[in-house]
Amino acid sequence: MKEFWVDVRPWKKGIATAALESGADTIFAEDAQKVKALGRVRVIAPDGDLIPDKDVWEVHITDKKSEEKAALLAKSGYVIVSAEDWSVIPLENLVAQADRIIACVHTSEEAELALNILEKGVAGILLQTDDPGVVKKTGAMIHRGQERCALVPFTITAIRPAGMGDRVCVDTCSILKEGEGMLIGNTSSAFLLVHAETLENPYVAPRPFRVNAGAVHAYILAPGGKTSYLSDLSAGDRVMVAGTGGETREVTVGRVKIEQRPLLIVDAEAEGAHYSLVLQNAETIRLVGEDGRAHSVVELSPGDRVLGCTMEAGRHFGMAVREKILEK
Repeated sequence: MKEFWVDVRPWKKGIATAALESGADTIFAEDAQKVKALGRVRVIAPDGDLIPDKDVWEVHITDKKSEEKAALLAKSGYVIVSAEDWSVIPLENLVAQADRIIACVHTSEEAELALNILEKGVAGILLQTDDPGVVKKTGAMIHRGQERCALVPFTITAIRPAGMGDRVCVDTCSILKEGEGMLIGNTSSAFLLVHAETLENPYVAPRPFRVNAGAVHAYILAPGGKTSYLSDLSAGDRVMVAGTGGETREVTVGRVKIEQRPLLIVDAEAEGAHYSLVLQNAETIRLVGEDGRAHSVVELSPGDRVLGCTMEAGRHFGMAVREKILEK
């Protein structure tokens, strides 16, 4: 997820309030206590969580020399870069050289452009504005999620009972929509889209904040291409929700429920490789079909096609690594 920073110098209480309400990650202020009085958030200030010219630097880009200075400082921390005209001093140069560049912007349109430069984009943006509406519009744009997953069809080859085991329900702090779910995998190289409990059924009431995600050992695909074990999730963690078109957004975990339940294994293949996923054996557990609809695992059959994504295998503490790792 990209960093969303808001500048409230000189002190602008209305902008600070809008920033907090819009989910800003960091607020740049002259007095951290004024911000902390409004809510809990990371603050850049002489008395803040991040100290100017120690943890965060500001560089105004005017020429090649200042560009090189920004790239060098980015090796030690975040660098906020500004320029009179980004068409003259291309932001692409800095994005190509460093990972901790924060672009100073004044509108949501400028923010969206900066976040998508060279596809990779800057690490985040510092919004400077006197308009609370611009803060809210920019925050909404960022939290819609810039990441997209290239979903592909998986053909089911078998579904078989797997005895009893511990499965994980991920209860989020958001209402999920029909067609949304979480990408869950037995391995770090393939994930199936497990649908949220948004649908009416004769057995239990809908729980649109919940995904009954699978067995405790499974991976969940997280923002930034990282993974987490389902068993490691806890309240306050941020996880990724995906839709049928590959669009994603971040949500906060409110609770994780681990309970012993009957399980089944879904075997599937995609792009010439074989994969599997362990889920609870219940009518309310659904995968998203190629048609975009939710299909109960008890009704799926070999030959049916469901959506998921494939990735390069190999993870170390949730991060992709370049080494040969066999998972099966």
